[in-house]
Amino acid sequence: MARKAKTAMFDIYQGRDPRDIPTYGIWESAHLLKIPPDTLKSWIRGRRYPTERYGQREFQPLITLPDENLPLLSFVNLVEAHVLDAIRFKHKIPLPNVRSAIEHLREKYKSKHPLAEFWFQQAGLDLIVDIAGELENVSKKGQLEIREWITAYLKRIERDPTGSAIALYPYLTRHPQQVKEEPKLVLIDPRISFGKAILVGVGVPTAVIADRNNAGESVAELAKDYACEASEIAQAIEYERALPKAA
Repeated sequence: MARKAKTAMFDIYQGRDPRDIPTYGIWESAHLLKIPPDTLKSWIRGRRYPTERYGQREFQPLITLPDENLPLLSFVNLVEAHVLDAIRFKHKIPLPNVRSAIEHLREKYKSKHPLAEFWFQQAGLDLIVDIAGELENVSKKGQLEIREWITAYLKRIERDPTGSAIALYPYLTRHPQQVKEEPKLVLIDPRISFGKAILVGVGVPTAVIADRNNAGESVAELAKDYACEASEIAQAIEYERALPKAA
């Protein structure tokens, strides 16, 4: 009897969800999201800070890494930092309110990554989430007020039918003035190019484009090679060069 041929499938992720794999270093993550490295580090590692009344106090992390022994973020962590940056920057929602919302969602809904899993809105200095069509104040009681800034950031997260984040379109610069008008030009998808930032429509990592430009190839030459607009190449290069500044 002839033996049936077996096709060996090589699973590069070894059965793990690529979205949860520790992949991005702190500096790389800060670069991709245009968040100051020290700010991002405090969100994932915590920090000590002095107070007049109580002396040294410790700020606990807001984002949980896949492996506490590795200073590496997963794709889901990138999404969390993207959302947290929107919540903290524009409307200065106090960190205790943010932490209260995160802890509430973790405990009540058994959510490991609330910032990535829920659709946040703002009500004064509180946070509201939309859960199965119902609005719940997850900081404390407050009057609902939807903020366009946070909504614009959330709309740059692509989700699957279950609501899980599967891709992110980061802004090219930190906190652009016109958040709704900036095109989705750069994509971070853990299933494509091992999660590197790529130029949408071209599929090439923005770092590769910037490296070729640094090596002497002009924007026009690269645009012709990749069959795209020169403006897209220029923005991809600028995205790679735009390092996060101090908060």
